[in-house]
Amino acid sequence: MKKMLCSTIVLSMCAICPVLAEESVSSPINDKTIDFIEKQVEQNMSVGRAVKSVVSHYPQDVEIVVRTALDLYPDQYREIVHAAISAQPALTEDVVSIAIEKHPEHCASIVQTAINAEPSYIDFVVNAATHATPGELEEIVRVAVITEPNSADTIVRSVAQAQPNRLAEIVTTAIGAVPLVGEYIVEALLVSYPDSTETVITSAFRQSSLSDNGLLRILAAARGAGLSDDKLRVYALNGGIEEEDFTSLIQQLDKE
Repeated sequence: MKKMLCSTIVLSMCAICPVLAEESVSSPINDKTIDFIEKQVEQNMSVGRAVKSVVSHYPQDVEIVVRTALDLYPDQYREIVHAAISAQPALTEDVVSIAIEKHPEHCASIVQTAINAEPSYIDFVVNAATHATPGELEEIVRVAVITEPNSADTIVRSVAQAQPNRLAEIVTTAIGAVPLVGEYIVEALLVSYPDSTETVITSAFRQSSLSDNGLLRILAAARGAGLSDDKLRVYALNGGIEEEDFTSLIQQLDKE
């Protein structure tokens, strides 16, 4: 009986040992990261510089470094996000995902910070943010377009890929935030979503104004995509444009 009991205990310990060994390997990594970041900050180095230093040399540890820094200094999330992305732009999507997971209430601010840190990776930023917090889609689009209006077409395409059923919201939010980008948004979405032409054009008309020639540019973009004036008239009227205003716009377009 004693032999059987001993054998059972030994087998149980063998089963547990790998788990204990795994924990003993991972814990020191966390401890070292915490110690390093804290010491750097104690030595008058900002948390951003500390994060940038580690991530620059050890990109494979970006997740643990960013998570640790956000846990230690939650109020400095902007500096941490900016530093990590500046050090390793290719890891932008990972950094944004981690930051939003930690601070979903600051999603819009994280998006703005990430875009400012590396504008060329804006599609990764909005993709990560939209997947992490789909309920914040309109705010993500608004902040992204305002922060980097020259990339409006990339922004709407990336967000639309994540939420294709919310094209109307995407178009109205983007054009509402920066009316001047209406033409580029329409062009981009008509190419990517030819089966959603009516949604794209009608939504664009609803958010445009005659005063800034937004409607004229949108009509030009739609014509360039091959839409007939008859279809455009229907979409314009559905978008709240008066018949006489539409006729006037078409006449102006024909003169150019």
